[in-house]
Amino acid sequence: MTLKKIVSSRLFWPIAMLVILAIIDVIAFPGFFTIQIREGALYGSVVDILRNGSPTLMIAVGMTLVIATQGIDLSVGSVCAIAGAVAAAIILGSPNPDSVSTTLVAIGTAIAVSLVLGVWNGALVAVIGIQPIVATLILMTAGRGIAMLITEGQIITVSSASFRYLGSGVIFGVPVAVVIAAITVAFAGLLTRRTALGMFIESTGINPKASRMTGIRARGLLILVYVFCALTAAVAGLILTSSQTAADANNTGLFIELDAILAVVIGGTSLMGGRYSLWGTVVGALVIQTLVTTVYTVGIPPIVTMVFKAAVVTIVCLLQSPKTAEYLSAWRRRRARTAEVVPS
Repeated sequence: MTLKKIVSSRLFWPIAMLVILAIIDVIAFPGFFTIQIREGALYGSVVDILRNGSPTLMIAVGMTLVIATQGIDLSVGSVCAIAGAVAAAIILGSPNPDSVSTTLVAIGTAIAVSLVLGVWNGALVAVIGIQPIVATLILMTAGRGIAMLITEGQIITVSSASFRYLGSGVIFGVPVAVVIAAITVAFAGLLTRRTALGMFIESTGINPKASRMTGIRARGLLILVYVFCALTAAVAGLILTSSQTAADANNTGLFIELDAILAVVIGGTSLMGGRYSLWGTVVGALVIQTLVTTVYTVGIPPIVTMVFKAAVVTIVCLLQSPKTAEYLSAWRRRRARTAEVVPS
């Protein structure tokens, strides 16, 4: 592969930004890439990035498929809060909160509720025809209130050891959250790239009317992607609640929908729908989490994290824009002409 093709790839600039952030971290903290094993678990800054970025990555995967259909889901943060609240309420009300069966019932109920919420969003968009940003804004606004009703306005502390395993446990030394995120990415990749589903999603995103005329059931497909997005949000919310050992209706998953959308955009998926990149989304999520870690590592006050995040996203999007590609192509052509003239 030539250098021109590498630079023209939509993943080039996100990966370059990720490398730059890693270099900054190494300069500020020489042991940044050091990974240790303590009590059978992996420890290190890289492991922290993967673990802390797993909820955002999972939601971003679901958001990628939604955006590929010309949609958007602003309610994923509220779904996180609702899933955490449902699970915590069930565990708290159980006579045996440490029981594995209780935890499984709590997780299953939380996921079932979230799937219903996904059907709600999908029905508003696909059946009733409400704009996705408006349809999901309804649940984004009401969802926090629903979570508050479930928790009765209190922060519910979860003392279940089996539930805590979801957020702090390890599998062969790897955090459970990272394993679940990897399974989510692999499942979405196999489902959309090894079957015709991915082609149907891209077709619906490019031209919904033409897709319906060719026999694609666009309504069912739209509902499916919103349900899958709600599923990823529910699992992410359960992991966040488990990590915090508490269900906080106000703060669980707060602004995570923005990070997920940024990860999708950084990864090269167009907000206009159509072609998408799950690997790009993975890189985008890593850029977002590495940026947050870099802010803490360098010693920048956390209050300005959003400013640096916006700056990085702006730079990457500008580098990925068609105008930038045109300028780079024109610059390469001028260099080529200059190189031809000089010898003569």
